[in-house]
Amino acid sequence: METVSALRVKSLYKVYGNRADKAAEILRNSPDRDEKLAGLPVTAAVVDANFEVKRGEIFVVMGLSGSGKSTLIRMLNGLLPPTYGTVEVDGVDITKLKPAALRKLRREKMSMVFQHFALQPHRSVLDNAGYALEIAGLPRAERREKALEALRMVGLDGWADKLPQELSGGMRQRVGLARALAAGTDIMLMDEAFSALDPLIRREVQDQLIGLQAELGKTIVFITHDLNEAMRLGDRIAVMRAGRIVQIGTAEEILTDPSNDYVAQFVADVDRTRILTASAVMERPLGVVDVNSGPRVAARVLRETQTSAVYVTGRGKQYLGTVTADAATQAVRDGRKDLREIVSTEYVRTVEDTTPVADIFAPCAESPAPVAVVDADGRLAGVIPRITLLSALGSLSSDADEGSTTPEPTHAADPAPTGDAMPTGDTLPTGDTLPTGDTLPTGDTLPTGDTLPTGDGTGTAPAGNGPAATPEVPAQAVAEPSARMTGEPA
Repeated sequence: METVSALRVKSLYKVYGNRADKAAEILRNSPDRDEKLAGLPVTAAVVDANFEVKRGEIFVVMGLSGSGKSTLIRMLNGLLPPTYGTVEVDGVDITKLKPAALRKLRREKMSMVFQHFALQPHRSVLDNAGYALEIAGLPRAERREKALEALRMVGLDGWADKLPQELSGGMRQRVGLARALAAGTDIMLMDEAFSALDPLIRREVQDQLIGLQAELGKTIVFITHDLNEAMRLGDRIAVMRAGRIVQIGTAEEILTDPSNDYVAQFVADVDRTRILTASAVMERPLGVVDVNSGPRVAARVLRETQTSAVYVTGRGKQYLGTVTADAATQAVRDGRKDLREIVSTEYVRTVEDTTPVADIFAPCAESPAPVAVVDADGRLAGVIPRITLLSALGSLSSDADEGSTTPEPTHAADPAPTGDAMPTGDTLPTGDTLPTGDTLPTGDTLPTGDTLPTGDGTGTAPAGNGPAATPEVPAQAVAEPSARMTGEPA
């Protein structure tokens, strides 16, 4: 059975002027509409808007002044009739409702928070918060109880008897928010609700809205011209320009794949490390084993992938931890069969897939192997090697400078630091030094045409210049894997 969206907008137009219907028809059907509209005394405020708002979603409509966003939100609750198109609330087309039925729908299903508070100055904070309930005809005691609860939710439970002029701007906006909450509607429309507030107060109220949304699960349509506010609040964002919706997507989708040059320029100055998350830069892990597979399988995967640790999962891909090369080798020597005995949760750092990129740098620096990324259910979603994170950061920086889109991160291997392992059997060209031009710690370059020793099958540098050789594994065990991760030095 198809789930009915909280709001559905189809082919919505709003045209002002004496020939509005004619203009809407031209906009819908004429390929040369710009030329035909030039002679009509009309203004097209919203042109062919189409979108759905899911239940419990914060849907942000973002655009510059004059883009049509406030006109759009006033058509969502019938304050403005559309020139053409439909607006469905819980499957009911409100454009066909009679005035009495429309007022009833607003009281029961939709509330609105305005930019300039719209409080009645002669009424107390409590009476303002309960005003929608008074209009609905609720008894005084019941609306007082609900209004007090709404004030408590927004942190104003001690201000019920004050007048609006005794409150700061941020507190007045909270009263407006409490009034919408007290109405008990499932859908809240917020038109530039925080734009009149100082930056610090605005962030505080934004935090409060996010907390209330998590607690109450309201469906919110939020209008703003502030890009950072849109990115912070919106589950999805619709970008408007000249009355048209030019792109709808998550903040991450809009940043990484803008639909046109206008959107790309609009988001060019955003700090992408605060918006993009681990899921945008993670990669598929090279070595993953099931917890029931045993140490011998873990050692084989370590050898095949040439990594320093494998990621261990349980039923349903639940992430359990890692097993290092040393631990797997020792377990094989000791004849252990249970991988659970050697799984470590301390060796590799873990982050959630929703963690902002800016918050991943410290875990990556502290983790000797690629950071594990888990989803909300604790399942292994991917890994982030250091080189991939740095590569992605470089891409983000260059894209922000050029105003272009962000390419997919590439998984390139780090150059081996001086003295580290080189691939087995590789030789340096005659007369050349190391690829970076650096010398080994002793100050000598490699002899002409010589190869690096390959005693353990991984090609370690000469004694004293590289990591210590790995202890031999018994003949019945698998070969000891290299101590490096693909894309990261050990």
